[in-house]
Amino acid sequence: MKLLISNDDGVSALGIRTLADCLAQAGHDVTVVCPDRERSATGHGLTLHQPIRAEIVESVFHPAIKAWACDGTPSDCVKLALWALLDSPPDLVLSGINQGANLGTEILYSGTVSAAMEGMIEGIPSIALSLTSHTHRDFHPAANFAKLLVEQIAAAPLPDLMLLNVNIPPIAWEEIAGVTLTRQGVRRYVDVFDKRVDPRGKTYYWLTGEVLEDVEPPAGLNLSPDIPIDVNVVRNNYISITPLQYNLTYANGLDKLSTWEFKFP
Repeated sequence: MKLLISNDDGVSALGIRTLADCLAQAGHDVTVVCPDRERSATGHGLTLHQPIRAEIVESVFHPAIKAWACDGTPSDCVKLALWALLDSPPDLVLSGINQGANLGTEILYSGTVSAAMEGMIEGIPSIALSLTSHTHRDFHPAANFAKLLVEQIAAAPLPDLMLLNVNIPPIAWEEIAGVTLTRQGVRRYVDVFDKRVDPRGKTYYWLTGEVLEDVEPPAGLNLSPDIPIDVNVVRNNYISITPLQYNLTYANGLDKLSTWEFKFP
């Protein structure tokens, strides 16, 4: 398959190198276009008021891989690849492997998910891959699963245009309990800002906080409670796959608000 790979951890990240090399070694046609530096938690930001530059990267990835480092956001990278750098559209867009989880409501801020989402906006099925640890450095189990997932999609294409948000627990391959389809959970934070004072006596704030994972998603989303939540299955050593879409319309909200009446003078 023809694959476009990006990330938000930057061109030097071990996760993207492990993923791209694994898929190239499996015989796929791999192109990498990713940020030239760390661009985590940038969401779906695009660069509109300055030029975007991309430079060819050599001697970082497998010799069969064409690679560029872009000074824009993860979404910039995918958009630039699809509209300017690639000679034809890829079969899949992959983003990752991210260092750290992208679970629950974190996907709204994630550059990893947004890069994959950009592919889906352009009509290409996409996969976001995350290793659910900020310290674990063995990306090979996650890359091996990515290879299996790409093979599955090659054999049986996705029935609809969607983004698969995949989170892999930071454990050895033989310790993975299985793979589970999940619904998006909620991750909220407490004590979000740490107030500090700099050497010149000026106050500044550092975004921090403690995560609260055991929060149920809001009711009324038309999702069966029998479908497990992503944040829970990863804790039990399962790989989580949550299908996502970019249309945020709240269907139940349309029904509930349909009785509103507005009278104008």
